[in-house]
Amino acid sequence: MKTTRNIILGLILVTIGVCLAGDALDLFHFNLFFKGWWTLFLIVPAIIGLCSDKDKKGDLIVLIIGILLLLACRNIINFEIVWKLLLPAIIIVFGLSLIFKNSIDKEVNKNIDKLNKKLDQNNGYTATFSGQDIKIDEEFKGTTLNAIFGGIKLDLRKATIKEDVVINATSVFGGIDIFAPDDVKVKIKSNSIFGGVSNKKDTDVTDKSKTIYINATCIFGGVEVK
Repeated sequence: MKTTRNIILGLILVTIGVCLAGDALDLFHFNLFFKGWWTLFLIVPAIIGLCSDKDKKGDLIVLIIGILLLLACRNIINFEIVWKLLLPAIIIVFGLSLIFKNSIDKEVNKNIDKLNKKLDQNNGYTATFSGQDIKIDEEFKGTTLNAIFGGIKLDLRKATIKEDVVINATSVFGGIDIFAPDDVKVKIKSNSIFGGVSNKKDTDVTDKSKTIYINATCIFGGVEVK
């Protein structure tokens, strides 16, 4: 994931450098600070996110906003139309994501539903306007994490995982960090609005490795797996 981001960012920087060099040598005209150049601070990160992030809804919404603002700055459309189109565009993106996500992640959804039926609903942690640091060094059978204007750190690196488990993680204006053991796989289901899940776990696992399913809902918040 990091490699993809670095490659895309590198290509963008190389392109800008070549364009500046061509302008300096009078080979062609290039003005980095064109009308509406500031919209690139929305467009470029969104494009990088679309190529590297698993949950792409937020990136797609930001990209649409950036393109609409750029078109308005270039007098191709007026700003009044931009504001009228924003809400319909966001609704369409979320509608399409629900349609295609359910079909693409069918197996993951099925496994999460199955594991949630076995999960002890009383086994959970909530951080509201506060923080929790949880370390588990015994058998882990899944849990529910709720971070609302707060933060939760769940350390499973010394935990024993004998079967597939699910972690239901909800982050609302908060953050959740999950430290997974090296010998497990991680599969993610994410329903996010201006937030998302980042999986930074990079380990060698086998087909026989147990799986941690992250069932995440992020609203102006995030879940990070390390």
